[in-house]
Amino acid sequence: MQEKILILDFGSQYTQLIARRVRELNVYCEIHPFNKIPALDASVRGVILSGSPYSVRDKEAPNPDLSAIKGRLPLLGVCYGAQFLASAFGGEVKPAPSREYGRAMLTVGDAGDALMKGLPAKTQVWMSHGDTITRVPDNYRIVASTEDVRVAAYHIEGEQTWGIQFHPEVYHSTDGTQLLRNFVVGICGCAQSWTSESFVESTVRELRERLGNDRVVLGLSGGVDSSVAAVLLHKAIGHNLYCIFVDSGLLRKNEFEEVLASYENMGLNVKGVKAGAKFLGDLAGVTDPETKRKIIGRDFVEVFNEEAQQIKDVKWLAQGTIYPDVIESCSVNGPSATIKSHHNVGGLPEKMNLRIVEPLRLLFKDEVRRVGRSLGISEQLIGRHPFPGPGLAIRILGDITPEKVEILQNVDKIYIDALHAAGLYDKVWQAGAILLPVKSVGVMGDERTYESCVALRAVTSTDGMTADWVHLPYEFLADVSNDIINKVKGVNRVVYDISSKPPATIEWE
Repeated sequence: MQEKILILDFGSQYTQLIARRVRELNVYCEIHPFNKIPALDASVRGVILSGSPYSVRDKEAPNPDLSAIKGRLPLLGVCYGAQFLASAFGGEVKPAPSREYGRAMLTVGDAGDALMKGLPAKTQVWMSHGDTITRVPDNYRIVASTEDVRVAAYHIEGEQTWGIQFHPEVYHSTDGTQLLRNFVVGICGCAQSWTSESFVESTVRELRERLGNDRVVLGLSGGVDSSVAAVLLHKAIGHNLYCIFVDSGLLRKNEFEEVLASYENMGLNVKGVKAGAKFLGDLAGVTDPETKRKIIGRDFVEVFNEEAQQIKDVKWLAQGTIYPDVIESCSVNGPSATIKSHHNVGGLPEKMNLRIVEPLRLLFKDEVRRVGRSLGISEQLIGRHPFPGPGLAIRILGDITPEKVEILQNVDKIYIDALHAAGLYDKVWQAGAILLPVKSVGVMGDERTYESCVALRAVTSTDGMTADWVHLPYEFLADVSNDIINKVKGVNRVVYDISSKPPATIEWE
């Protein structure tokens, strides 16, 4: 039985980050909405309560039933979780004199406390709250404070329950990982046995037991997630896995042929389907981004379904769904409540009448990459940047034509090839070019031109939830700009996007 930590989500922007930090300790954890607490079997070693955009004083504030947890299992309340544990059991929470946000210096008051073990006497932490705990119940013992926050951490005597007013999961909390290790390993007793190798071993075994000799069909996209899902399934059921790779006409230049060849070299049973004419025909004249996504999603289902129906006795549809998609599809009223329409979590066309299998639904993107490396997948495929499901359609602002697709493919290839050549590709989380619906005046030779403008985008990120723009060298940008303008007919201006997420998004549409 896989031991695990449960994280109860109150809608905090940091909830996924808590999960990532716990998993970096090689301990499996799951995020569940606070109002949908799963069965607490022997595999659950401890529970973490997340932060929240709410105040515990709000009428609609989350109010979980912890009767099966508090005092029975190790429990750690973070920020809102700590305030809830104080206010709901006889303490007092009031608005802070001023919003407490940013770095603070924590003074450990009880170095012998199990949660504080190994922390220096003073350590930097990250605060993010508008309320503060002004009074704790009698059996709550304060174990750490800051200059402005007297109750920065407490322990409930007689229980394995702690509350902390700061966020140990963010990088700004210098010893946050040690604190989480103290809770997860020291207090909860987790064995730290959840590795990519153990995941592969257990998942392949479970897939064999679940699928038997059934046939499975999978839509490959050329991306990391579907590729790793395919290799995992292939390892479990061999040629009973049938892969379909659809060319929507919106892939990168030469991507269909190159990726198809790499799949075949991996021994996968793959059929490539060229369907660009259908996609581009149905997108003709469409400018609304959401309509584009829906048309592409519908066309993909139609093409995929037509191909899948030619395979006899298929009983399962495999998808490369990963954990952030799963979390967002069942989110509480947090910042991730709405997901893009092309995310297809559990969304099967009814007429396919297939059961669903999602071998990666427990993993974050970086964990998927580690599993891929454990499976021996080439670094060229594993290290690929994320690419939007609708392809270049949402990087062409306005209507889509074959000519615009060709322009953007050529621009994108020059840009991505240059990143590789300069040794910058692996330092960037995602990069791409956007064809803007504007034209500008230029001069080439002795002639005036009136041609298109493209924007280049490069960001660093961990999972796409937040992202910073990359400070690419000026010389690199100058060379790429000149190369694009000189080699791609129809483009006479290149700009670089220096927006971070938030407030911007990674893609423009």
